[in-house]
Amino acid sequence: EVRTSAAFKVSEMTRMVMQTTSESGKPGGIDLVVREILPAIRELVTDPSQHVRAAFASNVMGLAPEVGVDITVRDVVELVLILLKDEFPDVRLNVISRLDKVSFMMGIDRLANELLPAIVDLAEDRNWRVRLAIIEHIPLLAKQLGKDLFHDDMNLGDLCLNWLGDCVFSIREAAIKNLKALTEVFGVEWSLDNIVPKVVSLFNQSTNYLYRMTALHAVSVLAEVIGPEILEEHFLPLVTDHACEDPVPNIRFVAAKTLGSIAKYARPESRESKIKPALKRLASSAESDADVVHFAEEALKSVSACA
Repeated sequence: EVRTSAAFKVSEMTRMVMQTTSESGKPGGIDLVVREILPAIRELVTDPSQHVRAAFASNVMGLAPEVGVDITVRDVVELVLILLKDEFPDVRLNVISRLDKVSFMMGIDRLANELLPAIVDLAEDRNWRVRLAIIEHIPLLAKQLGKDLFHDDMNLGDLCLNWLGDCVFSIREAAIKNLKALTEVFGVEWSLDNIVPKVVSLFNQSTNYLYRMTALHAVSVLAEVIGPEILEEHFLPLVTDHACEDPVPNIRFVAAKTLGSIAKYARPESRESKIKPALKRLASSAESDADVVHFAEEALKSVSACA
């Protein structure tokens, strides 16, 4: 517990040493850090306690702005790379969640080469909370690493889409929000090439209705950011022509809810010619499921309220 507490205070202690020597006018603050503090904290990366290593991993990034570029590149980066290979998931996760403080000093190529294996391992961790945590940090990684590492041959793009098929609902839900965030980071054209086709394929190729439902949820969320043209060309036919005709009632009522939610992002002509007719079919006497009829009627009200 003492070592864990100390590991949490590494950056703060370094900052205090630098600040105290600066205010007193005494030279050698950085020399003191190199001579006394760095040798001590190097031992933390191999500490036998995973809790100590996890605490240090959550704090090590804070050293970079205190010690400057030269010492960060020479000493801190080495510690970061060791922590990224730690066998304990929380250690790696704590490093990844704070990469913004050191990534500009490591260089993108080196960072990516060391980071990808750690991300892949965390993405497939048996603990769903670990998987959830790495999903939530993907937008930060996207901003740091750029779109090149999210192409099909670089794993990250595939990982983001594979989470849509996770067995845990919370993971699938987070994966959908992540796709929206990636669209906001990389742009609509990137999403059209890399996300939209996969969402359509997830619906069309899934025999499990839960994954088809996930695809519809993704449509609802992505509709907020992809623009009316892509929505109407790629997603609207999926919902009106396929989801509304699905043999599973749960899919049909989710389709009705989806149409109700995306209507405001579609152009008026599409609402009149595509969305309303599909909802009227679901709300008609031809529909045998009462829940489907109910949600279709509610969705029609939402569509009619659109300006």
